[in-house]
Amino acid sequence: MPITYPTPKLVIFDCDGVLVDSETLSNQVLVENLGRHGLQLSLADCMDLFVGGTMQGVMKKAQELGADLPANWVDEVYGETYARLRQGVDLVPGIPDLLALLQARGIAFCVASNGSEDKMRITLGQNGLWDQFHPQAMFSAHTLKTGKPDPDLFLAAACHFDVQARDCLVVEDSENGAIAAARAGMRCLGFDPHGKGTRLKRHNAEHITAMSEVPRLIGLLP
Repeated sequence: MPITYPTPKLVIFDCDGVLVDSETLSNQVLVENLGRHGLQLSLADCMDLFVGGTMQGVMKKAQELGADLPANWVDEVYGETYARLRQGVDLVPGIPDLLALLQARGIAFCVASNGSEDKMRITLGQNGLWDQFHPQAMFSAHTLKTGKPDPDLFLAAACHFDVQARDCLVVEDSENGAIAAARAGMRCLGFDPHGKGTRLKRHNAEHITAMSEVPRLIGLLP
């Protein structure tokens, strides 16, 4: 028998790959950058290795794989990534309708990301979501000095909205995010539109392939 969940009081969205379709663009920049520093990766391998991590974590892993990175590498790659994202990034299909429905039903929502606020200002700003989330509903690993897979970002969001973990829903596309949700004791929907969500499901995330599935799963539609 499937588990029946109450309608959440707070929905916590990851940013890259969940609100905005930025993962491919960002990782293409990373492929090009690491190639110049001696580490050749395909886009698929890059995304498999690094999606959902902090940039400091990416730097450490890339060095372990043989990349010769300068001390200021994080600033370097962020500068290149921001420049690419400023050229345009789309919202994930279905996000505007989902946010409008949550707002209409009085359900709080926020964003919790391992990315920087500067990056979110670029990606969410050009799509009209920055003012909707900032400043009261935005939690960045760069600001809080803690990132996924640790649960602290999600727990900070729950505390801010005075909501218990059991009444939160997390929407994530990365394994680190799914781990963080599990550690926080929160239900997680694992967004993998082109795959089977294997890495997400191993941490108890429920696989979804479209944001249009969310309202039914959280009891807002029959």
